[in-house]
Amino acid sequence: MSPARAALPDAAGRTHTVVDSPIGPITLVGRDGAIVGLFMDGGRHVPDPAWFGDRDDSAFAAATDQLAEYFAGRRTIFDLPLRPAGTEFQREVWSALRDIPYAQTISYGELARRIGQPRASRAVGLANGRNPISIIVPCHRVIGSNGSLTGYGGGLERKRHLLALEQRSAGISLL
Repeated sequence: MSPARAALPDAAGRTHTVVDSPIGPITLVGRDGAIVGLFMDGGRHVPDPAWFGDRDDSAFAAATDQLAEYFAGRRTIFDLPLRPAGTEFQREVWSALRDIPYAQTISYGELARRIGQPRASRAVGLANGRNPISIIVPCHRVIGSNGSLTGYGGGLERKRHLLALEQRSAGISLL
């Protein structure tokens, strides 16, 4: 297993589909009617493809439609059942990510403050980087304290693209 592949349990009950997008192919993984993963080709922490389960394009119609609307600038909030697997702390960080408004950014330190742990910005950054449902859980909206684009599991070019897309759609410029 390559270092970029995360070790996860077998594919029991999971299915997946691959969606074309302006930032390249996106693999959606679901289980029991909920999204458990959204992975970009070449991204960090992408599980072995065997973990994705069987391909079932029909199981992801709502997610595919909402992603298409997002990339077209017509969707600012996703309304999908999500079930990210992680520690309690990671899930707390991921939940707080969903409260960051569309087209806006905050720092890792601010995110740590929002979850009531102002001294945990590094831990927040690590949890942010392990977000298994990127875009839908908008970890790309977290930036460095000096306003710089730092770290993104899908790569900084994709982070820049997602932020620029949101800002254009919202008629603002933060970059």
